[in-house]
Amino acid sequence: MLDESLLDTPEALADADHRGLLRGAAEAGARVRTAARHAAEAGVTALKPDGRPRAVLIAGPGAAAICAADLLGTLAGPGSPVIRLAPTGVAPVAGALRWEVPGWSGNLDLLLIATPDGTEPGLALLTDQAYRRGCTVVAVAPARTPLADSVAAVHGLFVPMATAPYDQDEPEELAASAPGVFWALLTPLLCLLDRIGLLSAPPEALEKVADRLDHIAQRCGPAIATYSNPAKTLAAELADALPVIWTEGTSAGPAGRRFAGALAELSGRPALVAELPEALSAHSALLAGPLAAGADPDDFFRDRVDEPPALHARVVLLRDRPIGGLTAAPTARDLALSHDTPISELEPESGDELETLAELIAMTDFAAVYLALASGASPEPGTS
Repeated sequence: MLDESLLDTPEALADADHRGLLRGAAEAGARVRTAARHAAEAGVTALKPDGRPRAVLIAGPGAAAICAADLLGTLAGPGSPVIRLAPTGVAPVAGALRWEVPGWSGNLDLLLIATPDGTEPGLALLTDQAYRRGCTVVAVAPARTPLADSVAAVHGLFVPMATAPYDQDEPEELAASAPGVFWALLTPLLCLLDRIGLLSAPPEALEKVADRLDHIAQRCGPAIATYSNPAKTLAAELADALPVIWTEGTSAGPAGRRFAGALAELSGRPALVAELPEALSAHSALLAGPLAAGADPDDFFRDRVDEPPALHARVVLLRDRPIGGLTAAPTARDLALSHDTPISELEPESGDELETLAELIAMTDFAAVYLALASGASPEPGTS
């Protein structure tokens, strides 16, 4: 059950936030600036590449690496050479994960490693594999970790991960959970891929991203009341609901998939995600089934006082472009409302692709955090 009164009590939110999730979301803009500076100091902006790589391989544990690969592949456009290397292993812990470079990889390929840990033996082995194949290796991870030494040993490029701006000794468990860690890992990779011409993310664009993230932190911060806070409003709307996330626009896809992952990881909530217009056929039967808001009408008189509320679908429409032109949004609204399914909509303010994507990610990150805190799903550090 969601404690909606907690949403409008900043002190109670802070007390419930054992993993520093709100701080991580609020400091995302500062992380972008710090990470861009670290990339420049590591020599990324001074690189003079001979050309674009044949393939960009991305490896790393957890949701941050998954979303980074998804987003970079989207920004690189059709025919993107970005490939995520999924780990294998018996458990999702640093010592158990292993990665393998493809058999076809060679000196025309680039390996990117992104991790908020840096102690994974499997990533150290991966750097050695890549070096023996002739791949160029670039890693973003905490400084003074075994991975930093491994990258130096194979003559790769290492970029220290940006830590919290006001706490350089941030505990590992907080860094691993805070939404801001995503931007700390992603920003140096954006700088690098901009330098090699795979996508466009010049310094001025990253500064706009940081400004947009700061703006969302002001709009969605814990001191802003629910009625004027879009992230708190969305969290309250998703209480006792199955989020059915529909995205429209190229860059909204990664934001929707990240939101679904964050809901599962941070608040323990399942979610479905699909892109318009295919989502309309993929989820039409779901909206007409037992999860529809109008389902179960024949047992209207049953006493439900001691029962938890039924789980019903709620559509969340994420769009990365203004209304107008070729859009499936009106059809999506009609389909949801025809099945008595409520719908929430998020659309960013105007800006370039990186800015609007940053806004969608930041707003849904805040919503996932508020849902986790208000539903009591944020455990003590070290227990998750």
